Amino acid sequence: MTAIQEQNRPLLGCIADDFTGATDLANTLVRNGMRTVQTIGVPDINAVGDVGEADAIVVALKSRTIPAADAVSQSLAALEWLRAQGCRQFVFKYCSTFDSTDAGNIGPVAEALLAALDSDFTIACPAFPENGRTIFRGHLFVGDGLLNESGMENHPLTPMRDANLVRVLQRQSKAKVGLLRYDAVARGPAATTERIEALRTDGIRLAIADAVSDADLFTLGEACANLPLITGGSGIALGLPENFRRAGLLPQRGDAASVPHVDGHGVVLAGSASRATNGQVARWLEQGRPALRIDPLALARGEAVVEAALAFAANHDEAVLIYATSSPDEVKSVQAELGVERAGHLVEQALAGIAAGLLARSTRRFVVAGGETSGAVVQALGVRALRIGEQIAPGVPATVTLDAQPLALALKSGNFGGEDFFAEALAQLGGQ
Repeated sequence: MTAIQEQNRPLLGCIADDFTGATDLANTLVRNGMRTVQTIGVPDINAVGDVGEADAIVVALKSRTIPAADAVSQSLAALEWLRAQGCRQFVFKYCSTFDSTDAGNIGPVAEALLAALDSDFTIACPAFPENGRTIFRGHLFVGDGLLNESGMENHPLTPMRDANLVRVLQRQSKAKVGLLRYDAVARGPAATTERIEALRTDGIRLAIADAVSDADLFTLGEACANLPLITGGSGIALGLPENFRRAGLLPQRGDAASVPHVDGHGVVLAGSASRATNGQVARWLEQGRPALRIDPLALARGEAVVEAALAFAANHDEAVLIYATSSPDEVKSVQAELGVERAGHLVEQALAGIAAGLLARSTRRFVVAGGETSGAVVQALGVRALRIGEQIAPGVPATVTLDAQPLALALKSGNFGGEDFFAEALAQLGGQ
């Protein structure tokens, strides 16, 4: 391989456990000067194409809430593909609210990746201060409150009822879990590296890392420059590009967020039941914009909900909102009647079917709220890879597919974005 070929190979390989989390991470990398491509699922082992021109690759899985053994298998397949592309360091990305259960999947996947990389230590840091997620003495805060008081205790699939992440991760892990405390991080990269070595000596393989500011995340990034694997939220990637620049592997780039313009109709599809998405739906309705609510019970009865939604969209020249977003009490009521898994599956498949139908009718711009919903929609649209563009809101970039006839997408984690996010995203993707 020539020196030029080696320079063009990607440096950082990332595995995300859901689709919106993947774009969140890719957004962080692009903002810090790395050309980034996101693949939807694990590509064929020999597939490179435009992905080979990226500085970083993010493989988006839909593995957050599947059985732990399946999440491990998919993550190891992603790692194998990323290693084949030449990546030098790896990130396992999960939600900034540490969405998981006592059965996994964060611990089992992290341990499997460590073993595959023949490594004995990594950190776990879901902190994202820009969006109010901070970690102090191992406890995760959302804004000024603890995780278990943030609304996440009501999550339908991964209710988070313990803010002590050391305890949460230890219940999922076979290895010993420790804490990389703030007093070490606050003293800078050298002190943090020294503390990491002490934790390793004590037999710690996974350590929750405190971080209350972006400066702490940059410190952690520099201290972890030589770790084969890093795990965390998107914020943990803040300091990684500079490590590659210091090593002479990554040039300064002014065009990392460059993506082509996409024309065409737009739509907003919302499946998340988070507080933020509920507020965004309410704002859209307050402004008198066209919207149609999907009823899971109607789906369960076999009613023609998808066809009705497509007809509704066809009757409007402007972008419409099609949503299943509900209050926590409404969600619980539906789940009590249909079951948690069936209720979620019905909504995801309906919104995916609507997306596919709208694509066939020339819709080219899609704003999607909810990680599980985003995964179902991008699969229905046949999306294989995305080029990552400018940020729309913290954690949410504009993206464009790598197809001959590209689509523009904004894939939003349920809790991200302000009240006007839907309109702002449509505007940034190419107009109202």
